[in-house]
Amino acid sequence: MGTTSKALSLLELFSRATPEIGLSEIARRAGINKATAHRLLGELAAHGFVEQVGPARSYRLGPAFLRLAALREASVPMRDAVRGVLRSLSDVTGETAHMSVLHGSVLDTIAYSYASAHGTQVRMEDAEKLLLHATSSGLAVLAWSAPDFVERVLAGPLVKRTPDTLTDPGEIRARLAPIRARGFAVSVGGFEADVHSHAVPIFDSASAPMGALAVAAPSARMCPDLAALIQGELLEKGARLTRLLGGFAPASFPAPQAA
Repeated sequence: MGTTSKALSLLELFSRATPEIGLSEIARRAGINKATAHRLLGELAAHGFVEQVGPARSYRLGPAFLRLAALREASVPMRDAVRGVLRSLSDVTGETAHMSVLHGSVLDTIAYSYASAHGTQVRMEDAEKLLLHATSSGLAVLAWSAPDFVERVLAGPLVKRTPDTLTDPGEIRARLAPIRARGFAVSVGGFEADVHSHAVPIFDSASAPMGALAVAAPSARMCPDLAALIQGELLEKGARLTRLLGGFAPASFPAPQAA
């Protein structure tokens, strides 16, 4: 891993749960010594990607991200198109809807919407990373990805997030054909215990999966009627979102059924 990659990898340590991290903790989590961590963080700070705060001089993400996010949104206003679809999806299903985009071998959550129908909901984290082998979103993307990409992902390591996480490459491969046949993927407790999720792929202009649209519900609330509602809504709204983002579904992708 080059110096730039090492520095950028430190940024992935920050999350909503850990917005500020001290130097020693960053070094421990990254598996590097403090001197190297200090040097890399200094380079990131020089460009505004991190800054030090408080008496302990802990690190947090810097203002450069605000500028880059604004530039990105101005040139590719994806969230504007996504949010309306997510609100409609969560309102109709009564459950949490979210979209993620493919970034390397993981999915980055870019937007989500909560419904008000229930007090108990599946909660999302801003910019949460979803594993391809452990989520319905990831399985939906894998089902329509090029074989060489699928094999690179399945070569591992495949992290076992819960007792129900799929980590057997053969079992994951066997699930992809049925997903292609019906157009959506299902995961029960694979990424988070007691969460039942459905997802469909979102395609780019070359008909390659660029991300996924998903609905997640507490497993205790899932029933055949709710599952059927979610599946139909995802197929319809996934097709709409693909079109809004300038993409095209492959000719073999199942068409949404007319209401």
